[in-house]
Amino acid sequence: MEQYKQEFIEFMVDSQVLKFGEFTLKSGRKSPFFMNAGAYVTGAQLKRLGEYYAKAIHDNYGDDFDVLFGPAYKGIPLSVATTIAYSELYGKEIRYCSNRKEIKDHGDVGILLGSKLKDGDRVVIIEDVTTSGKSIEETFPILTSQAKVEIKGLMVSLNRMEKGLGGQVSALQEIKEKYGFDANAIVTMADVIEHLYNRPYKGQVYIDDTLKAAIDAYYAVYGA
Repeated sequence: MEQYKQEFIEFMVDSQVLKFGEFTLKSGRKSPFFMNAGAYVTGAQLKRLGEYYAKAIHDNYGDDFDVLFGPAYKGIPLSVATTIAYSELYGKEIRYCSNRKEIKDHGDVGILLGSKLKDGDRVVIIEDVTTSGKSIEETFPILTSQAKVEIKGLMVSLNRMEKGLGGQVSALQEIKEKYGFDANAIVTMADVIEHLYNRPYKGQVYIDDTLKAAIDAYYAVYGA
């Protein structure tokens, strides 16, 4: 596993973004782990987060894109922080774009924030986590209704490795098959388990045998 991925896992734990226990997800599933990107709240956290996303996007897509699109609401700070980091790390100016939940009819009218989309723009979508793929169902028509864009792919921070809406393959694989673009994550839950299972981090074991058994049981039902 690359060094930046190990650091990112520890960063999620330090920031209390990735937690372990028992949680009820939006999908109704009861999960032994939970990720909330809304817990990144300081300038230093957002700076580091943008750098991890930028490195992962560069690893997977190179410089072959023009716009980072972050779906509202959590995708807004992600897209802003990552465009800044991408410029600093790789010297390429990427435009950021996000959507509003409601169309604005005065001033800066329309549904988009940041850059407008133009025909021919190559877009990478940036999100926090994809559990079932439902958010892409909302994002895809927004993008395609604004311009004739080419969606290069999706980047999320954590691949939960769960079945998508169809119940057969993972949400990220389902997105690839349904929409025809790539879908990747900075880290997967397999990476998280590999890095933290029975391994003390700052004096605490986050994934012990009991939690590992709960994760295994969860994946026996929902894993892809």
